Amino acid sequence: VQLVESGGGLVQAGGSLRLSCAASGITFRTSVMGWYRQAPGKERELVARIYNSGGSTNYADSVKGRFTISRDNAKNTIYLQMNSLKPEDTAVYYCNTYVWARDYWGQGTQVTVSS
Repeated sequence: VQLVESGGGLVQAGGSLRLSCAASGITFRTSVMGWYRQAPGKERELVARIYNSGGSTNYADSVKGRFTISRDNAKNTIYLQMNSLKPEDTAVYYCNTYVWARDYWGQGTQVTVSS
């Protein structure tokens, strides 16, 4: 299983970024995929999750209305569109899937929001 994130960077508060995660080694269309983040000194937390081909989603309360998770099953890729970014969104963002009774993680991509 390989998860490769891209799209992080430095943005001013109020700006937008889109993260991508390309997956391989799994049956992507039936896999639940998610984005997590970890800020310095804090535990890793769920940001958003998208279920299989039905596409239902859930979000952390802190990002509802600002972030949108989506998936393209033809490209084995999920996305996280992040709008109205805040300094407290600064973290390393990780792509995740849970298959064969274990979690798999990408290498992470840094998102930094300046005030």
